[in-house]
Amino acid sequence: MRSQPIKNGFAITTAVAAAALLLTACGPGQPQSQGTPAPATVSSAPSTSSAPASQAPTSTPPSSSSQSAAPAGPSRCKAANLTVSQDATGGGAAGSVYSQLILTNSGAESCLLRGFPGVSLTADANGEPLGAPARQDGASPVADVMLAPGQAGAADMRYTQAGNYPDCTTAQAAGYRVYPPEETASLFLAVPRTACTNDSIELLTIGAFHTR
Repeated sequence: MRSQPIKNGFAITTAVAAAALLLTACGPGQPQSQGTPAPATVSSAPSTSSAPASQAPTSTPPSSSSQSAAPAGPSRCKAANLTVSQDATGGGAAGSVYSQLILTNSGAESCLLRGFPGVSLTADANGEPLGAPARQDGASPVADVMLAPGQAGAADMRYTQAGNYPDCTTAQAAGYRVYPPEETASLFLAVPRTACTNDSIELLTIGAFHTR
């Protein structure tokens, strides 16, 4: 008769232990996966945000000698530092008069003449051009003409007599208005000529400057 209570007590103890285990498994404790922070993701790709000092590209600034500019040459001759004259010993033929238009450096520094002057006949020193300006002579070579103070350069010029053109509307010119190459200011050379006011008639032909 005593074995029955022992069996009952063992059954109760086993039930209590099973219930305790069940409560422990279902209790409020957090699973390990929630209580332990997840490891940070590490990328196997190399970082491109910065490079070690030994690997960073370096640039060597150019030396001061390579940055120094080449010495500037003489500036263009300006009308303010030039005087104009004419050598009319070239003579004439077939109704044309040949001469040399001369520009002399009257300044204190050397200057450069290069190219063709602008030339036209004009009524007076301050007047408007009369007729067509001088046509450039394409056969005349262009070269640098360096003028030290007092030196001169010359351009060959031809004037065709206005009487050679029956349809010429004549006007009296007091001389030539002369623009040095690449210059907007002009000089006046007093040489009376008969001009044609017709823009279609070219009485003047001019060459490039050369050493005189």
